[in-house]
This record gives sequence, structure tokens and C-alpha cells, in this order.
Amino acid sequence: MDLENVKPDLATKEFLAVVLAGFGDALVPLTSDYGDEPCPKALLPVANKPLIEYVLAWIERSGIHDILIICPTLHRSSIYHHIHSDMFSSSLRIDLQTYEESEEDNAGTCTVLRHFSSRITEDFIVVPCDFLPPSDLPLSLLLDKFRVDALSEGCLATTCWYQPNPPEKISFIEEWGPPPPTFPIVWDPSSGTLLHVDTPDDQDRNPEDIDLQLSMLSKFPHTRLCYNMEDSHVYVCRRRVLDLLHEKPHLSSLREEFLPWLCKDQYRRPKRRKTLSESSSSRRSHFQFLSLRHSSLNNSSLDLDFSMEHASSPAKIGIFVPRGEAPVRINTPQKFYEMSRRILSSTVYSLPTNAKDRSLIDAKAQISSDSIIGHSSQISERATIKKSVVGRHCVIGKMVKIVGCILFDHCVIEDGAKLDGCILGKSTLVGAKAELIRCITQAGYEVGAGESAKGEKMEVSDWMATPGEGEDLAAS
Repeated sequence: MDLENVKPDLATKEFLAVVLAGFGDALVPLTSDYGDEPCPKALLPVANKPLIEYVLAWIERSGIHDILIICPTLHRSSIYHHIHSDMFSSSLRIDLQTYEESEEDNAGTCTVLRHFSSRITEDFIVVPCDFLPPSDLPLSLLLDKFRVDALSEGCLATTCWYQPNPPEKISFIEEWGPPPPTFPIVWDPSSGTLLHVDTPDDQDRNPEDIDLQLSMLSKFPHTRLCYNMEDSHVYVCRRRVLDLLHEKPHLSSLREEFLPWLCKDQYRRPKRRKTLSESSSSRRSHFQFLSLRHSSLNNSSLDLDFSMEHASSPAKIGIFVPRGEAPVRINTPQKFYEMSRRILSSTVYSLPTNAKDRSLIDAKAQISSDSIIGHSSQISERATIKKSVVGRHCVIGKMVKIVGCILFDHCVIEDGAKLDGCILGKSTLVGAKAELIRCITQAGYEVGAGESAKGEKMEVSDWMATPGEGEDLAAS
């Protein structure tokens, strides 16, 4: 083999990254449509940078350059224009595909992967568009874990679970809705094997206890039960996983159905032999058999022993638990706010560098060093902004007070208004001397002058409805 003529691009084709960009129902009203214009979850701005850019940059740093982005048909135009805009700069090869789906009838991950399996010809990694890892968690760590497991232990998939940071004591968490439920998992730290994933069905059948197979406890006597682990929904998978999905067409959710089934398959002898014979033998035997053939200990009995041992080994489901600062899945308004605060804590006075943009900020405006101001935003005199993110093309009036808030692009805050702990969707208008505390607004929402609200999710349909409208419709 001529090593000098090996194409460096070959390494990037080891994996295909599949980025799932769904509707983001749990982030409503931030992901509610702005008139006829959708507000995709993938483009929600965290510190004035779309969510999907964090994910794509994380993937690119690992050496993967082939990306399959899957989104609802309604969001294709918005996402397409972003990844082809001047604001997006990347060497990634992106294949943007869509599927017909409504917010009321979401397709499960298994269903989506099954539908696009013809476009996935190699091992792949599934990444949600709302996953934000810390700087000390490169994707390469997870990929290396999968590589080791796949070669030595016939691994079908490697999952990533993490222990979230302790939640901050912020009073409005419950006002914005309950946190997503967590389900216990069982895993073996010594071998890095995921053994059991509790599901909503398990909780419904037996909410007090966890049903574990005796065969699992016999094979893995030193297991660990965790109630506080969260699934990152980042999975590194063998290509064979797609074949198994076709064999199990009734499975819809990767997290709630497919993974629990795979875990049980590890210690159910009749099933594990079938799964293994079709999944891990081709790759593991190819590398390990060649190693044995070229080793100084090679003999026919050794080859036979290897084949027999391989045929009876379980197809492992790996688990990777990162150390250090926990990642965040931005799948609730609370998580969105938490991640923005985390970024702000490491920010030092992020004002526009363009001279024209800076001229739009009045010299008498007070902006704290842990705030971010977007391009082309106007800040009037005696306005106060602390620990906040202000998007692009916003207009902040005189004597406005903004503390601990996130303003999306094109928001208008009129003179004397006060905002505390709010998230304002794109093009929100807050009238003069209005006061909002811990509120979330849909894109295009209008708060009247002098109005006040606390702990509300404010949607356009609320203020567009006129008094007596319901009675008129009923009468007609």
C-alpha cells in the first residue's frame, strides 16, 4: 500500500452525522410560527447564534464533514437559506432532507432513520439539533469509545448519558412548565455497557419498582442504578442498526423503544446470537481475524477458538458518561435560558465591533460587561441592560430597564418599559412603561403600553382575539 498517495478525505467518511431538527414542541411559544413564517428550533438563537451552528461546529471539529440534516418540510426553506447564507461559514458537505410531518403527529426517530436509510451507507452518529456540549467534551471522545467497543466487543451502538448540573434556584422554572421526566438506567461502569433503560410504559406498569432480568444480574454483578442521568440523544451506531430498524417496523422511538429492546437483547441468549451474527461479526472478525493470522501465535486451533468465542458473545450497547461540566439539551424554555446564562457568565462586554453599529448605542446607555448586543441594534439614552442578550436590529427606547433577559432579533422596547427574566420572541413589541417579569412571548407578540404580566407564556392568539369573538362564532 502506498501510504503517500492515501487520500486524507478517507478518514472523514468513516462516519456520517445525522442531525435531527424537529419542531421543538416543548419550546413553544418560542417555536410557534410568526404568521406564515415558521420558527424552527434549529435556528433559535443562543447568545445570538443559531442552535444548529453549535452542533455543526462540534461535529466538524471531530473530523466528520459529511452531514445529513433531516427537518420537517415546513422548515426546509428557513434552514436551507441559513446554511447557504453569508453568516454561515463551513467546509461541511451538507445534505438537507425533509419529511412530511405536522406538529400534532411527530414522527419518531426510528421512523425517520428508516425512511432515510438509503442515504446512510456507513456507520453513523445521530445528533439532535438542540445539543450543546461544553468545551471540554469533544465528539472525538465518544467516537473513540465506539471504535474500541466495536472492534473488541461487537458494539452495535454507543450512547451518551450525563448527570446534569444542579438546577439554579430560579423561581420561574415551574411557571414555564414542568421539567421533562427522567427515567432510571442500569449500566456497568467496568465495561461501559448500558444494560437497562426504563421507559414510560415500564413506569405505567410498575412505578415503584424496576424489573431486571436475573440473567443480566448474573452476567453483570457489579451494576450501577442511576436515577439522575439524562440521555443526550447522541448515538454512535453501526450501519447494521438500520437493518434492525427495518426488521422492527413497529418501533418508533429510538430512546423509548429501540434502545430498551437492544439492551435486553444483550443477555437473552437465543436473541443475542441472531443479532450478533448479523451485526458485529463482519467488522470485528475482519480486523481481529487478520490480527490473529499475522500474529506469531497463529495456528488453526486459535482461529477456531476465536470463531467459537465470537459466535457466543453478546452484541454490546456501550455507554459513555462524560466528566466535568455537563452538556445541555435545549428542549425546554428553562434549558434555553440556562444555556444563555452560562454563555453570558463567560462573556466580557460583547458589543458590535462595527463602528456604524456602535454609533447606534447612546453614550448614556448603561450596559453591563456580561451582556451581548447584536448588530444594528439601537440603544437609547439612559437605557439599562444587565446580564442580557439583545438580538440584531432591536430598538431599545429611553430609560428602558432590561435585566436577565433574552431578546430575539427585531424586538422593539418602547420608552420606560421594564423587563426582568424574560425571553422575547422575534419582533416582539413591548409598549411604553409596560412591565414584564419572567414572561415568554411568541414571535410577533405585542404588549400594550402600560400593561404588566408575570410568569406568563404569551402567544399571538391571546391578544389577536377580540372580546365577544367566541360568542359571535357560536351564534353563527
